[in-house]
Amino acid sequence: MDRRKFAFDKTNFILLAIGMAVIIIGFLLMTGPGSTEGYFEPDIFSVRRIKVAPAVCFFGFVFMIYGIVRKPKDKDEEVRF
Repeated sequence: MDRRKFAFDKTNFILLAIGMAVIIIGFLLMTGPGSTEGYFEPDIFSVRRIKVAPAVCFFGFVFMIYGIVRKPKDKDEEVRF
């Protein structure tokens, strides 16, 4: 198979994997105890769950979009000056 026919190269897949890991970290930052009928948990409104975790997820999604949009370099273009 000709490698120039693939839409992604190794770097694209690495970028996608890093983006997915950042998104998973963001969702893990959002987790925590919830409130019940008898008890109110004030941690629901913590800065980590309201501001930091969504920002981390957003940057992970942006990183994944870059990994998809990035055009692989042709081997022929690298050899030519």
